[in-house]
Amino acid sequence: MDESRLATSADVRGAAQTARRHGRLGIDTEFMSEGRYRALLCLVQVAVGTPDAPGEPQIILIDTLDEVDITPLALLLADRDVEVVLHAGRQDVAILRRVWSTEVTNIFDTQAAAGFAGASAQAGYANLLAQILGRRVSKTASYTRWDARPLTPEQLSYAAEDVAHLLGLADELQSRLSKTGRLEWAREECVRLESATDERDPELAWERLPRISQLDPRARAVAKELGAWRERTAAEEDRPVGSVLADQAMVELAKRQPSKLSALEQIRGIHPSGIRRRGHAILDTITAGLQAPPIPREPGRERFDPADAPLIALAEALLRARAAQAGLAYELIASRSELEAIIGAARRSEPEPDVRTLGGWRSELVGADLRDLLAGKDALAVGPDGSLVLTPGPSRT
Repeated sequence: MDESRLATSADVRGAAQTARRHGRLGIDTEFMSEGRYRALLCLVQVAVGTPDAPGEPQIILIDTLDEVDITPLALLLADRDVEVVLHAGRQDVAILRRVWSTEVTNIFDTQAAAGFAGASAQAGYANLLAQILGRRVSKTASYTRWDARPLTPEQLSYAAEDVAHLLGLADELQSRLSKTGRLEWAREECVRLESATDERDPELAWERLPRISQLDPRARAVAKELGAWRERTAAEEDRPVGSVLADQAMVELAKRQPSKLSALEQIRGIHPSGIRRRGHAILDTITAGLQAPPIPREPGRERFDPADAPLIALAEALLRARAAQAGLAYELIASRSELEAIIGAARRSEPEPDVRTLGGWRSELVGADLRDLLAGKDALAVGPDGSLVLTPGPSRT
């Protein structure tokens, strides 16, 4: 179809049929999250292969604010026989799952895959295209109003270009990863995206509040009620939670537990108009929190021990060396917090923490060496070529 026009229901059906025949599709989304509780899906771009010119995919642009039947594509996204190619697709997957009421399976994320091919695991689409395929794309319409109608020719051109090379990029990455034996590792990483969601549990919202650990059990119960009320109010009115009640004001309300409208005026961050509009609801919610069972503080988790810093640095050196040898982006393997958890558990002779560094392909790459290093079985040394090598530790000699 002409990429300058928006798809009809018939176009969607045709693209879905083509994608099913070829066993794959590329997809991207444009959405608006400003001023809303949940991001508004505005446009979906889909690229499918064509028999005569596999390097020039058919592209359709779907206006999700229009009456277009997307059922054939929604069904396709959940079909594990069809590969779904995205770039940095966590939020795309979350939005599509929610708005189209579908699962998104058999994902190949080119950003995640790039980390296994020697590129950064946070590489942007334009940079990755230039690096891998030598192509340049325009980003002139990135921050335009995707919820405004009609969409401009510039927006439509930008949206089409965002998926025009997506399948070709995936092909090249898969070819490179097949040669290095890393393709299955990349696919394993992409499986994690299937559960991406932008839904939030109102009953757990309070746990993200600042300084929540400093509140006493009674105040924590009030904070939980206030957090759930704010979340539901924001969802009903489709507005950001912070515009209903700011985080700092929530914590102060939980701590002070005012019972009169006049007392609300003493809390910073609550505008007089907010008191007029929501004051009684806030007071009712505080009362409900005071009547709820107190929430005890969590058992004190042992804080990071500064004495662990040298061990963390040592472990990080090993992991960075393994990443470099394997041609992987280090950030795929471990974060600072994961290393702190692993080393803290080892120091306290506790079971290994449930962190990604010790599971799946990461365990295959670094797990055994890291365990032996922390157990004193092996040591790190500088090899003849200046690289880090593991050598037998005292317990092996």
